[in-house]
Formats: sequence, structure tokens, C-alpha cells
Amino acid sequence: MAVTEGAGPVHLDALGPGGPYRTRVPSSVTDVSGAEVALLSLVPPVYVNRALAALRKAEAIPATDVDALLGAAAEEFATGTVAGLGVRAYEHLVSRTSGTPLTVVRAATRGTARFVALARSSAEQGRPRGAIADRRDPASAAGHAVWARRGEVFAVNASGNHPGVHRLWLEALALGYRVAVRPSRREPFTPHRLVAALHRAGVRQDQLVLLPTDHHTADTLIRGADRTVVYGGDEVVARYARDPRVLPQGPGRSKILVTADTDWREHLDTIVGSVADEGGTACVNATAVLVEGDPAPLAEAVAARLSRLPGLPPQDVRAVLPVVPLDRARALDHYLRSVAAGTRAWLGGDGIVDDLGDGSAVLRPAVHQVETAAAAQLRTELPFPCVWVAPWTRADGIAPLRDTLVLSALTRDRALLDALLAEPTIANLHTGDHPTYWMAPGIPHDSYLSDFLMRSKAVVGAL
Repeated sequence: MAVTEGAGPVHLDALGPGGPYRTRVPSSVTDVSGAEVALLSLVPPVYVNRALAALRKAEAIPATDVDALLGAAAEEFATGTVAGLGVRAYEHLVSRTSGTPLTVVRAATRGTARFVALARSSAEQGRPRGAIADRRDPASAAGHAVWARRGEVFAVNASGNHPGVHRLWLEALALGYRVAVRPSRREPFTPHRLVAALHRAGVRQDQLVLLPTDHHTADTLIRGADRTVVYGGDEVVARYARDPRVLPQGPGRSKILVTADTDWREHLDTIVGSVADEGGTACVNATAVLVEGDPAPLAEAVAARLSRLPGLPPQDVRAVLPVVPLDRARALDHYLRSVAAGTRAWLGGDGIVDDLGDGSAVLRPAVHQVETAAAAQLRTELPFPCVWVAPWTRADGIAPLRDTLVLSALTRDRALLDALLAEPTIANLHTGDHPTYWMAPGIPHDSYLSDFLMRSKAVVGAL
């Protein structure tokens, strides 16, 4: 058994090419109150190198089998008892350790299962129209482009802020890559369950592995893979910016723009949801709202709505806000106060720490108004509903809206929308009543992953 559940902590084994692997001295996984809930086996560099070698020798999953395997794995992940954990026990563990509200985790379970089932068709959406998927297609004899992998082994250095981060790498598996996943030590349960579900569905152990490691050994994994996606902050993005083999996934800095031709009151639900949905922890949550005109009424209205959100333990079905260890909550509060100096605090100015009395604390929402669209605070992204509201003018132009994962534009100005669509540093543009957190299978998150994994090769003649 890869996971054992009983009176004590859950054991989470590494899932290597030879099966589950348990170390003698595993790493402790604690919940937000500091209680130990799991023991995670961390593998050494030599194990990582051997696992990568086994992946490289393995054949890809046959294209004809992919959909059936993914469909079975999706059902197993969403409803089954996987590696000893039922779905409800799994969801409670994720909520307790990550501090993510239980309702968010349950929704993520359903959403992840949907992405698993549709991973192949989602990956295919990124294939150029002029490229065929298989060299055996008769069109290749007369000359054609064939969609081909840029490598054989794909690695994932995952984050633990939200279970949904594990939806993306499934496309690599569907495209024929062999995949190694390094889980976050903060929340290793989702990748463990997903990998185990895929194994039960028929994906071979030498095609997909779970390799928990320390930070030093993670470098071994990144160096040994052909392609890697790495999650982290600005320092991670800067570290790997010039490495073509690594796709860094950094802060989203998602934003909302409201122009004078639109009444923001008609879209208040969308604005508030963009800030606070998913507990405000995702890269697609809005962290800045720019308003053409006086931003104060909007800031006041958003603050009033967010102030009513309850502060509850994450596993309470009524919880909607994230929970972290008390010392981390205090550190975030101190940091926010320093960053927000000189701004107008509509919410959170008296502190964001809601002590639950068990060593953990709810992170209360914060709404601050800054003086200009060029304010440095607009680049600050924190792991709870924290939003900076700024005035915006036509003279400010596109500059304050750059470096944005998702921009929801509430405007009727078609010329402005054209300019926003043309801006290279705005990854996704939503118009009308579509919140920043909206996602769907087959729609790119930060471009298609296949843009990073695949290329088109010219093929002429029968092969």
C-alpha cells in the first residue's frame, strides 16, 4: 500500500518505477495547527536519477489507449478509495494541511477529474492546424508537418497553494511524455492520489512517478528532465528565465479594469468573486482593480462585501477564507502593513489575523486604495483575498495592465480591447461578466502547455 491510514499519521510513499518506496526516516506533514497528519517519504538524488533513467527507457502510452486510461483515472480520483484513502478523507486532509476551505477542495476534486478525462483533447487544442498528430498519417508521404515532442521526460516541481495546479501536467502524459511529479510538502495528497489513480487505471509505473524530495534534490530532478514546469515566486521566474527547458509559473498578478462606460455596480459579484473565490489563493484571483474615475466607491463596496465573510477552520463546510499557521499569519500581517504604508485601507488596516486558538489563524481580506495606477503595490500578490484598487486614466494607457496572467476588462471600448489583446504580457483576456478565475478544459491557462512541449517537424515520404 502506498498510503496507510489508521490511528496515527498517514504514510505517503514515493511512487517510483518499481512501485511504492518508503524511507526509514520520513518527513513530517503537519496541518495548519501544527499537528502531524502524515509522513512523507523523501527520495535521495540517486533514486531520482534512477527513476528518470527508467522513464527515459519506457515507451509512451499508446495514443489509442490514452482516453480510456484517463477516463478511468478521472472516475477513480473523484470517487474511489485510492491507495487506502477515500475521497472524503482525502479532501479533509488537503483542507487541513493547505488551509484551503473544504468546499473549495471538494469543487477542485470535481474540476480536476473533469480535466483528467479531457486531458488528451485539451492538449490537442494546441496542435497547429497545419500539423498532423502521427507520422503514419498518409498525408506525410507527400510532405507534411508532424507534431513531435521536444523531449521524452517531463518533470513537475509543484506548488501546494491549490489542488488545481495538478491539472496542467496531465496534458504532457497525454502527449506521450513520461512524467515525474515532485509534490509540495505542504500538500502532497492531491498529486499522490492523482498518480495512484492513474496507475490503477493502467498507466505503468515506469511512465509516471511521484518523487517527493527536499529542495536540494529537486535540482537533480530539474536538471535530469528534458522539460520541466516549476512553480514559485519572482525569484523562481528570474532563476529559470533563460533556461529554455524550464517553464516557470510565477505570480499571476491578475487584474480587473473598469472603464467609465461601464457601471461597476452591475458587475460587483464578478469583481468580488474574482478577488475571493478559491479562498483568494490562486494565481487567477484578482489582486488589482483599476477604475476609470473615482475608485473609492468601488473599493468601499468591495470591502463591505468581503468584510462579511466568516472566519472558520478550513474543514468547516461554511469556510471561505484560507487558514495558515499563526506565526505565518502574523508574518503576512506585518508584511502587508509595511507594503500598504501610505495607502487608504478600506479593509484590513487593523490587521488580517483571525486567531482560531489552536495554533492557526484565518487570513481576513484586505482592500487598499492607492493613489495612482503606477503604484508599486499593484505588483503585490498575497495568498488570501487582498486587492489594491487604483484610479486609471486613458493617459495611463496599457502600462499598468502589463505582466498579467488574467485581465477581466469591463468596458465597451473595442479599440481598447484590441490593444489589450495585442499586449504580449497579458496572457488571458476576459471581457464582460467573466471573472478572472474562469477556466475550462481546452482553453489555455498561460498559453498552451503544448507550446512548450511540442514542435512541428517537416516529414516527407513514408516512414
